[in-house]
This record gives sequence, C-alpha cells and structure tokens, in this order.
Amino acid sequence: MYRDFGLFIDGAWRAAGEGATADVVSPVTEQPLGKVPVAGIGDTEAAIAAAEKGLAAWRATPAFTRADAMHRIADEMIRRTDEAARMISSETGKPLAQSLREWGLSTDQFRWYAEEARRIYGRIVESRVPGGRFEVHHEPVGIVAAFTAWNFPAALIARKVAPALAAGCSVVVRPSSQTPGTAMVMFDCFRAGDLPAGTVNLVVGATGNTYGPLMASKAVRKVSLTGSTRVGQQMIRDAADTMKKVSMELGGNAPCIVYDDANLEAALDVCVPTKFANCGQVCVTPDRFYVHESLHDAFVEGFVKRARAIKLGDGLDADIGMGPLINAGRLEEIEAIVAAAVKDGAKVATGGQRAAGFNAGHFYEPTVLTHVSDDMQVMAEENFGPIAAISSFKSDDEAIRRANSTDMGLSAYAFTTSPARARRTVAELKSGMVGINSFALAASEAPFGGTNFSGMGREGGTEGIRDYLDIKLAQNVF
Repeated sequence: MYRDFGLFIDGAWRAAGEGATADVVSPVTEQPLGKVPVAGIGDTEAAIAAAEKGLAAWRATPAFTRADAMHRIADEMIRRTDEAARMISSETGKPLAQSLREWGLSTDQFRWYAEEARRIYGRIVESRVPGGRFEVHHEPVGIVAAFTAWNFPAALIARKVAPALAAGCSVVVRPSSQTPGTAMVMFDCFRAGDLPAGTVNLVVGATGNTYGPLMASKAVRKVSLTGSTRVGQQMIRDAADTMKKVSMELGGNAPCIVYDDANLEAALDVCVPTKFANCGQVCVTPDRFYVHESLHDAFVEGFVKRARAIKLGDGLDADIGMGPLINAGRLEEIEAIVAAAVKDGAKVATGGQRAAGFNAGHFYEPTVLTHVSDDMQVMAEENFGPIAAISSFKSDDEAIRRANSTDMGLSAYAFTTSPARARRTVAELKSGMVGINSFALAASEAPFGGTNFSGMGREGGTEGIRDYLDIKLAQNVF
C-alpha cells in the first residue's frame, strides 16, 4: 500500500535517511498493512531546511497564483477520492461511507481557502499626524509544524495545510504513525499544485525524531495540534521556549440535552449514528445525554433499538455501520470505563462487552449506559469510544448546569422546537460550538474549535486563516 510513497521532503518522495521502517497495523485484522519509512532527526532537520527554502518562494507568490494552485490540488483530490477513502478505511477501520465524507470535507478545505487567499485584506487607518496614515498589513507567519491525530487522518491535515498555504506559509506535517498512508495520498495530490519545492513536507516517526527538532527550531514559527489535552499542554510549554504561535484543537466531552419539547424520533435518528460514527472516536461526538424525565424512558428504548441494529465489521464492506477501535489499548480503556461505571451503579442497557464473532480486530459493541451520575468517569471524562451515557433531568436550569460541569468546552448539543429555548441554550452553554437539532459542525466555511481545556484557535471559516498571519503596522507621513 505504501510502496510509491515515503517521506516527502523538498518536493520529492524519499526513504528515511537511516533506512528505518515500521509496520502499519490494521485495526480490523491486527495484521500489517505494509511498511513505511521512519524519519530520523536528520530527516526532520532536512524537512525544516526545505521548508525555509519553500517559504521564501511561496510567500512571494501572488495570492491569485496560490489560489489557482490550491484549486488544482482539490481537483486532484477529487480524482483520487476512491483511492483515498479506501486508505482511510484500511488504516482506521471506519466505514467506507464515512471515509468518503471525510475526504470530501478535506477537499472542501482547499476549495474554501483557495478563495480566502484572494481575500487577505489590509486596511488604512487615518492618522492624527497631519499628512500621515497607518497601513495594516497581513503577512504569512512562516514555517508551520502541523501535528495530527489518527481518527480523521485526512480532514485534520487539510484543516491545517489549506489555511497555511492560503496565507503563504510553508508546512511540515507530522501525522499519526497509525495512519501515515492517508497523509501520503494527500501529499501526492499536493504535487498537482506545482508548489515550490519545500512548501509542503511530510515526516513520519517517533516523537524524539520529529516533534523534538520541530519544536526546538527557531525557524518554525507556528505549531498546530489536533490531539489530547495532555499533549496540548506539553506542546504549549515547549512552544514557549521559541515563542511559537499555537493553535490547539484538543479533547471534548460533549453534552447533548434533549428537552421535553424535542422531536424524539428525529433526535434519535441523528443521535445514534453520530454517537457511534468512527466507533465513537470523535472529539465532538456526544458523550453525555441529558434527557428530560418525561422523554427519558422512550429515548433509551429508541436508542437501544437503533444501537442493536448497527452491524459491526470491516469498514471496507459496504453494509457495515461501525468498525473497530483503533488499537488494543483503546479497547482495554473502553472495557475499563464500562466496568468502572457498572461497579459504581450504572446499568448496561445494551452492549458493554467485546463484540462476539470476530477472530481478530478491536471490536466493541455499541453500548448504552443508564443510571449514571455526573461523578462517574464515563460522565466526567471523555470516553472516546462507543459508549452513550444517558441520564434524566427535571428542569432547564439543571440540564444546563450539569452540561457545563466540565473543564472541556469543544462542542455541545441540544434538541428543542423552541427558538427561545435554543437561544438561551446557545448563550449559556460553555462551549466553542453548539448544535441545535444538528451535529453538523464541521464545514470548511465555519470556524471549528473549543474553549477552556479544549483548546484555542479556530480551523475553518474566515477565522481559520488568522492564526497563520502576522499583523504588521506601517505609518507613513509625507
């Protein structure tokens, strides 16, 4: 699967300088999909040097020319959609339909930011000095180091590379070692843009060989991470040594409030597939369901019925609704979370165990827990797996208070038919994003990101390019 790729440095594919390779393992079969080169420190340093050269050429490229290049990249991504989707499903195990959607959303990022490249506006401010004026300019921040997670191996790269290229930055991407092939397919598409050599670079490898040199380099002026809060906190500390800009899209623990006036069937029809998409391994997935006591029993019944109908298996099979967890470690963590909840008094309405009938793979049943309390781990922390924890509430005040009882603030959701109730919920939930009767938050035209321990900065929308630009003020007096 990987024989045509490798590390991408200075405009070309290459093997690791020291010849090291590593297996990429399927979460479905637990067998190797193939081998990829593993970067050494020298490879990462070469990528940084190439990015310096690429930056000099790319930042001098007119915005309209950058936009044209990004449209060519998007065209190539569309042409290779089937190849890319199969790579995503092979590496993550997620159903092919979800992989196709992810690649489509990734392509959208390049379309959107191709046009944003043409709209990096400055402004003129009249000066109090006679004959003077202020000019506000925007310039590319410089070399960007982008670190991405495995759960959306295409979309997370696109969200970082597209605005960086639009702004005139060069990029070094370090993807998850569990899903390098998806990054490689995307980088092969970048070649269609005829970018200056060194504008985009890809290194895959151990933290010490990749993260270390990138964070230590003064040439790297910005880092963007999608990952855990713990990793983000460490990255912020490390970035301070060289005063890098940071963008952090970190963990979540999304609440979902179902008010007493909600359309129950409509809510269930979107809540269940969203909860179990990518086997629950989604940072914005609803984890904590707060359902009004008048709807609670019917909601649980409908949730369980739909969860039991989900077919598990290899995401490359057309009729599969949910694939496996990414690795054995995640499987063990999910087992531990459910066991702890049951020990503390939770009831398993469905699921709650490894899926039967599989000789290999990290499969866990879609699980619904009831009789949960807010102090249980399954409610208090992000579970990042196929677990829906459902609790009841009596009043709107109670629901909002309990939804806000977390340090996280990435996404939150509510179902209601009342515009007034919706407005109040949006205003009072402490979250970077709120969905009302919808979970569709990820779009190229909309800013995506969180608050508090869920991170800082935004990806997507007009706002997404700002973190890749420096502001320069010039005062002219004649």
